[in-house]
Amino acid sequence: MKNFASLIKTLDSTNKTNVKVQALADYFSVANDADKVWTIAILSHRRPPRPVNTTLLREWASDLANIPLWLFEESYHIVGDLAETIALVIPSTKTSTEKNLTQFLEEMIALKKKSDEDKKSYLYDNWKTLDYYERFVFTKLITGGFRIGVSQKLMTRALSKATEIDEDILAYKLMGNWDPNTISFQELILEENASDYLSKPYPFYLAYAIEGEVADLGDVAEWSAEHKWDGIRSQVILRDDAIFVWSRGEELVTDKYPEFNAFVGVVPNGTVIDGEILPYPKGQIGTFNDLQTRIGRKTVSKALLEKVPVILKAYDILEWEGKDIRELPFIERRKHLEQLYKKVSQSPLQADSVPIPLHLSATIHFTSWDDVAEERQRAREMRSEGLMLKRRDSPYLVGRKKGDWWKWKVDPLTIDAVLTYAMRGHGRRSNLFTDYTFALWNENDAGEKELVTFAKAYSGLTDAEFRKVDAWIKKNTLERFGPVRSVTPHHVFEIAFEGIALSKRHKSGVATRFPRILRWRQDKKIEDANTLDDLKALIPSETAG
Repeated sequence: MKNFASLIKTLDSTNKTNVKVQALADYFSVANDADKVWTIAILSHRRPPRPVNTTLLREWASDLANIPLWLFEESYHIVGDLAETIALVIPSTKTSTEKNLTQFLEEMIALKKKSDEDKKSYLYDNWKTLDYYERFVFTKLITGGFRIGVSQKLMTRALSKATEIDEDILAYKLMGNWDPNTISFQELILEENASDYLSKPYPFYLAYAIEGEVADLGDVAEWSAEHKWDGIRSQVILRDDAIFVWSRGEELVTDKYPEFNAFVGVVPNGTVIDGEILPYPKGQIGTFNDLQTRIGRKTVSKALLEKVPVILKAYDILEWEGKDIRELPFIERRKHLEQLYKKVSQSPLQADSVPIPLHLSATIHFTSWDDVAEERQRAREMRSEGLMLKRRDSPYLVGRKKGDWWKWKVDPLTIDAVLTYAMRGHGRRSNLFTDYTFALWNENDAGEKELVTFAKAYSGLTDAEFRKVDAWIKKNTLERFGPVRSVTPHHVFEIAFEGIALSKRHKSGVATRFPRILRWRQDKKIEDANTLDDLKALIPSETAG
């Protein structure tokens, strides 16, 4: 644990990438193999389940620190991080631990099934005997919220430096459904395991947003364009008459989309398709809000399958006839994809009552950047977020790279709304009210105008603006609801968002996607804010491409 806590302290105290990579590489060079596996798991979001809920953690920590719970809660709101708060309020000790990271994690996994009294005793014993930073790391692991500013790509670079294994190979090895409880460092990193190959996806290639003018990309003839679909990025794998569906978040979601079982026997073995899972109600592309009704469900009912079926909108192929073809130019890979799509579309099974849910994301032919810009304006009509621009000769790379793939999203929708509620922020903004709820005007059944909440946002203002709004909130609080305050309706903000759809889950009847503050409209009075009808008028008609 000493080595791991020291590593986290180093990572947490610098923003320099090279320093972080070197610290991780040094750690991987000296840690025992079991600790290496658990460190890789923790930094790639494969953490063990939380054994103790945060309510009990707060109660027990305040009790051990001999302070009232209200004072602990106030301290927590100021510090902004539960593990750090606990590490600070528990009396300091000069002792340390000889147990390694793996021993602690095995104890935490076993702790989940024990009684609250046993959990309390375990926490007290460790909180009282660990030094400050070990206590902080220990509690971070207990809470299950271990975020320390290290991406998996950065961790992979460090692992490559320590093992001299190519980064791309390591990125591939770390994909998939491996379990840190059962796999060894030898099996995970050092060995070649043919059996693991069956279900493993490839690392995803990600695009950057367009910077500056699109014409700055150069000769338009060197580029291909297609719509940027608003669904779940995924890879669908067909090998040995089995199908595997992976999300971009490296989650195996095959059972969530049983529609794709129709690919088995039609799509040849040795095929990996990169595409977007899209809702397809009533034979047309739906909204992301439609798709959310299926996300997170443990089981997908027959009724939901019928109401919101899905399709795979395919735009690339990474493996063809059992061969990795990522090094081929994009236009060559597209030829293979189009060949596959033609074969599937001509399959006798397509004549059945339920067609095979594979659709091809069409490439758009154009002769000028003005043509591309014109197509981008059709994005919402097509139920897309904008366009993807891909260099025609580009290979399929690993991770986010600049140069060959760009996303050119459509301009966001905007609405002027009234600030009605506020909550403290997190991290460096934990002592400021920076998380806001906004409302629009609506006429109630009595014919009176009232403000109805519709969205929350916590980004878009400068630090100086946040401080100014925070000072105003503290002087104009109407009511307090735990950490939330209702405020006097007074300030108007322009809110931007990427998408909009009707929703029965929201009081306003509308769900917005990725809302954020565009600007503070100090030139407007609350009477000038938009209405709920104005917002609903932005919902696209039932057309899709």
